Amino acid sequence: MFREAMYHVPRDKWAYAYDLHTIHLRFRTKKNDVDRVTALTGDKYDWNRTYFEVELEKAATDEYFDYWEGPVRPNFKRVAYIFRLIAGSETLYKADNELHNGMPVPTGGYYEFPYIHKVDLFAAPDWAKKAIFYQIMPDRFANGDPSNDPPGTLPWGGQPNLTDSFGGDLRGVLNHIDYLVELGINAIYFTPVFTANSYHKYDTIDYKTVDPHLGDSKTLKKLVEACHSKGIRVILDAVFNHCSDHFPPFQDVVAKGPYSPYADWFHVNEFPLGVKDGIPTYDTFGFYSNMPKFNTGNEEVRKYLLGVAKYWIQEIGVDGWRLDVADEVDHHFWREFRDVVKAAKPDAYLVGEVWSDSLSWLMGDQFDSVMNYPFSDKVLAFFGGGMDGYQFASHMGSLLMRYPQQTNEVVFNMLCSHDTPRLLTRLGGDKRKLKLAIVFLFTYMGTPCIFYGDEIGLQGGADPDCRKCMEWNPSRQDRELFNFYRMMIVLRKNNAALRGGRFRFLMADSGNPCIVYERINDHIHFTFWMNNTDQGRTLSHPIETDDWRDALTGENVPTVDGQLAIPLDPYGYRILYRNLDRDGLPESEEEAD
Repeated sequence: MFREAMYHVPRDKWAYAYDLHTIHLRFRTKKNDVDRVTALTGDKYDWNRTYFEVELEKAATDEYFDYWEGPVRPNFKRVAYIFRLIAGSETLYKADNELHNGMPVPTGGYYEFPYIHKVDLFAAPDWAKKAIFYQIMPDRFANGDPSNDPPGTLPWGGQPNLTDSFGGDLRGVLNHIDYLVELGINAIYFTPVFTANSYHKYDTIDYKTVDPHLGDSKTLKKLVEACHSKGIRVILDAVFNHCSDHFPPFQDVVAKGPYSPYADWFHVNEFPLGVKDGIPTYDTFGFYSNMPKFNTGNEEVRKYLLGVAKYWIQEIGVDGWRLDVADEVDHHFWREFRDVVKAAKPDAYLVGEVWSDSLSWLMGDQFDSVMNYPFSDKVLAFFGGGMDGYQFASHMGSLLMRYPQQTNEVVFNMLCSHDTPRLLTRLGGDKRKLKLAIVFLFTYMGTPCIFYGDEIGLQGGADPDCRKCMEWNPSRQDRELFNFYRMMIVLRKNNAALRGGRFRFLMADSGNPCIVYERINDHIHFTFWMNNTDQGRTLSHPIETDDWRDALTGENVPTVDGQLAIPLDPYGYRILYRNLDRDGLPESEEEAD
């Protein structure tokens, strides 16, 4: 066995409390190098009476490593453990920083998980596991009140540019709640709604007022209440990394320089404030001089921004925050932020915009989730024709092993957003490829999000083209695609296995862009068959049982000689299921849970 590849540490994503009674252990080995990994566990104070073994399952594989995982349920909320590794006739024991040919005497040098403390558990809100988000940029969704349109508003549906508005507002969203209910989503993520000079509102001027071109606080409250009455949660976008250069405290610094009482609210490198050789003399978002960066190490800044976060939850009843440019704000601030928000609303959902590995924000003391851009990159590369099944499974396995399971269950998965080209455009306008990607989105671990208009075939390239106006003319909407989205939403809502069940690839081969994967819990087992090619294919995989049915049609699907053979059209898919303890798919989310 290749010892140098073996890895485990008794913390973070390698040993963590999943709930008050369960510890998950993970172990890494070289790819295809080890046959079995077993955790030998017990209480360090009474090893002999509490000893039990847990066989770890190969949960994921990437290009170089296999990842093994298993749940340990100690009787006394603490456990000492060692790993036994078997490859052919060779057996090794891995203790804390040591390898042994024979099992060492318990429990000296063993790994330890000292105790499961309730206060230390990662506790994302339960509703986030069931959420299906819909992202709305208010200026581009619907114009419900032309009287508040900004000067120079462009006609609805025109070609977007980087600066002009189209008059969309909160009243427009309120007028179309029934559309969202029909689609089936149960959560909305709004891009910023606070006073700003731009249509996108990421340059906030006043954090405690709704932009008058979008409405007012009364309209926002009415919208949130209407959403809640329909079972729809609402989160807002908070821009706490930076503000507008028209933010009054910043203007005071511009006017008074180092004598301003707000001089330390920002990262000023040189007075007077200005731009030299294209670089502002103060820190900004990127190098945009109109977006000065907050000094969140300043106590007054922290107090102000934390007050904003608390204010909109208490006054309007929003259900959480999406946090813009979250990785450029200090961890100390986000820990305070979590404490303040969770005190105001314990089940608030906090989503950080972090584009890379985000584990340091997801240890239970800062965010509940992050925007999972690495997920969208790999999914679109695969269904867009850029990799085979082996490469795709390797990438997805690596992503799954980035975070503990409870984080994977609520990570914010989207396939496009206001910052990327539209989904259908990225897939070359091929609706068949889009459907494959959406099936994967809604059947993978995590919280799915739809960007407004994707469900009716809206296309667009990079910003600003991706921010086109929503199409409300039914004759110009792709209603067949809308119904497909609705079907997938219903399937996910009605099946807990698609929200919290285990995920595993069953077939993902080198040189073959077709895949088969499964989701399974104690009650139901799903398999997903995808032909990611432009030719008809029949996919086969060994399956022991013979009680499979099509999840969308109810048709029985028999096995032949211990195999399922599924014929698929070009870019076709099929979803099969079998019940593990009862007949029929559950009819509601409540029944599924």
